[in-house]
Amino acid sequence: MSTHLETRNLSKTFPSGGRELTVLDGVSVELEHGASLAVLGPSGSGKSTLLALIAGLDRPSSGGVWINDCPIHEQNEDRLALLRRHEIGFVFQSFQLLPNRTARENVMLPLELLGRTDVRERAEALLARVGLAERSHHYPAQLSGGEQQRVALARAFAHEPKLLLADEPTGNLDQRNGRRVLEIIDELRRQAGTTLVVVTHDPAAAQLADRRAQLDDGHISFE
Repeated sequence: MSTHLETRNLSKTFPSGGRELTVLDGVSVELEHGASLAVLGPSGSGKSTLLALIAGLDRPSSGGVWINDCPIHEQNEDRLALLRRHEIGFVFQSFQLLPNRTARENVMLPLELLGRTDVRERAEALLARVGLAERSHHYPAQLSGGEQQRVALARAFAHEPKLLLADEPTGNLDQRNGRRVLEIIDELRRQAGTTLVVVTHDPAAAQLADRRAQLDDGHISFE
């Protein structure tokens, strides 16, 4: 089963030059199981902060985040680590692959952390699904940007997450590779019924979502 996600009046402020800088101001979002949302906005509009709060990587100044009715903002670090390990997948603009591990080993890592017995088989099957069966023994430095992002997608879906958070997944890719990555995200998350939140400034990336919203000056508005 996928994830029901809700944020209520979510706000985040940071101290800046002796005053408070408001990055998010009363952001409320609700996504049903298996739904997808693209949040558009310029650099510095708070998009990455929103993802960090949803994942429990940061704490809100006010308001909260609920995943399947669990108040994420009230959980301790151990509980949040377990939640991320079991239920949340991440895709980053900068790929975040381990340079000293092969493509296969990068995809195997989240499965090893869960103690699964089908680690190698699952990793190889996912790499085949993203078109990299023949590149599984290569290290990140031996792969193109588009290939690295496809490895990152395979890793993100390895543990069958109920919620996928994607932060500018096409930001470092050319148009052709970006389109391919978006197609793979859409295919994998639809097959798995995964709930998706993608933040981007790329209108093409926004088109893969069921709903779109704009984040400006900490305020969110929906199309």
